[in-house]
Amino acid sequence: MDAKQEVWLRKELKRTSKKELIDAVIEKEKIIEGLRLDTVDILKLTKNIPQLLRLQAEKYGDRFAVEKRMKGVWSGVSWKEYYNMARAVGLGLYSLGVRKGDRVALLAQNRLEWIFSDIGIMGIGGCTIPIYVTLPSAEIAYIISNSDSKIFIAEDKVALAKALEKIKECPTLTKIVVMNTEGCDMSNSMVMSFDELVRRGKDMEKREPGLFEKLTDAVEQDDLATFIYTSGTTGPPKGAMITHKNVFANLKALGKVVPAFYTDETVPFLPLCHVYERVAGHFTGIFAGITTHYAESFDTIVEDIKAKRPTIILAVPRVCEKVYAKILSQVKEQAQWKQKMFYWAKDIGAKVSKMKEKRQDIPWGLHIQYKLAYTLVFKKLREALGGRVRWMTASGAPISREIVDFFNSAGIFVIEGYGMTECTAPATLNTINDYKFNTAGRALPSNQIKIAEDGEILLKGDNVIQGYWKMPQQTKDAFTEDGWLMSGDIGRFDEDGYLLITDRKKDLIITAGGKNIAPQNIENMFKEDPLFEQFVVIGDMKKYLVGLASINLEVAERLAKEQGLAFKSPEELLDREDFRAIVDKHVEEKNKQLAKVETIKYYRILKQPFSEVTGELTPSLKVKRKVVMQKYADLIGSMYEKEA
Repeated sequence: MDAKQEVWLRKELKRTSKKELIDAVIEKEKIIEGLRLDTVDILKLTKNIPQLLRLQAEKYGDRFAVEKRMKGVWSGVSWKEYYNMARAVGLGLYSLGVRKGDRVALLAQNRLEWIFSDIGIMGIGGCTIPIYVTLPSAEIAYIISNSDSKIFIAEDKVALAKALEKIKECPTLTKIVVMNTEGCDMSNSMVMSFDELVRRGKDMEKREPGLFEKLTDAVEQDDLATFIYTSGTTGPPKGAMITHKNVFANLKALGKVVPAFYTDETVPFLPLCHVYERVAGHFTGIFAGITTHYAESFDTIVEDIKAKRPTIILAVPRVCEKVYAKILSQVKEQAQWKQKMFYWAKDIGAKVSKMKEKRQDIPWGLHIQYKLAYTLVFKKLREALGGRVRWMTASGAPISREIVDFFNSAGIFVIEGYGMTECTAPATLNTINDYKFNTAGRALPSNQIKIAEDGEILLKGDNVIQGYWKMPQQTKDAFTEDGWLMSGDIGRFDEDGYLLITDRKKDLIITAGGKNIAPQNIENMFKEDPLFEQFVVIGDMKKYLVGLASINLEVAERLAKEQGLAFKSPEELLDREDFRAIVDKHVEEKNKQLAKVETIKYYRILKQPFSEVTGELTPSLKVKRKVVMQKYADLIGSMYEKEA
């Protein structure tokens, strides 16, 4: 670590640590850049994830590790308690007959029992099968049956009912463990409480001390850690088989490039059953010794972030877009002079952000202007996110440069990257010392990346899965003959070697005139307008493009009032021609920024917003294009009647 890096590091730590800790931390881990000596060495001493937690529990002991807010109340455990609970769950499952290689399904919202179960399952050599709480009973039964799960750990009576509804389709299932038994019929011999599972585990630990550690030490790198079932929109869900080696490959890579320290704190809100939160959040949190505060729900994240003041936020682009749209909407309600001040500050911030990206020195005059802009505008955003955030992620989909510059101006570095379930989450990443906004960054040390002749991104490395559970043909179809994973994404490397994702291979629109159009670029442009919650572009094999728009009702209400429209509820506006005239102007404004072949000729306003529950969004808030196309086929067809 040279003097310049040390100065930077001290500045970063001052935002998140007590002054007396800074010198001790730097002296202790000064040997390598980024304070990652301890975490990198840990990977040399361990070969699986539960061993990783064991070492951290020995290292940090009674230091606070993780907590969860439920019904407004925070409760958590130390590192030692975290490990002890995971051990109790693991041994409890062992007492029920779970052995190395067996699968245990897990369906619950983010909560402490989730992570205890995850580590406990893997600690006895089992394989965790996480299931999204929004899935219907038929799909839950399919995953339990397909994975041959022996035990099903359910959150509550709702999850229990879903399992019991299709229990006959799950022949390998021997027991259902329920976390919250309120309202559950516990007389069923198949059902037991989570508390009873833990008691059984603690009793076994007393009878056979050291058994859990013995079982954990027998788990090898190539053993399966988890299946992540990918979306079933193009057929049955596929169980991506992830090994401990896959996870460790990315932990090692992230440890080299991501500035995460044991002094960091985070407030996760993305679901643990998603590979991104699981690897980049849950496992990386253990790896780096981060203190974790699980938000109560997606609706409470702003409140929870303010309360816990994280230093790191794992988010997806849609979250950043919603925060930015909310800010713009609030600005529109301010006096004219405040609006002018905001946009002046925004322009100054964008200039500084771009100069920093190019490693250019900031002129003295611009620096003074930025200091003023920060005080008047950007500081408020930083404080709204707790005041300590150093960086946040916006990975998994494109995000506009305007939004990235805005967060960067507030001192919150936005880390863009790219990955997928099949490569155990991240494959590429921008870093604080090596970044280029609006790109996916460079390949992580865990994998290689190349571009096929047709533009598809291909990956190979220790982080890439071996295949899909019991699906040899789908596994074969996912790889090239020489072993490269076919991502299904289209991209290219720019002149500086940064990866650019241009679209999904299957989502590219080829118009009737033969023009190739990337719909995501157009959609992201529309979503920069706070009026649009979502905007889906359609036009494959058609003469022109059309769109489906989901409207932000708060913004709609404000715009209607500005135009003097009388209405009883914002929802009423979606059917009215006078409001449609307002939306027309917003669409026309965006069309001016597009090439003629890319413009939206017709659009329709949707009455219901997209959501994970109704099926249009993935858990990471990406649009399921095929679902939308099927669900709104008649509406789409009405926009092509004239063409027909």
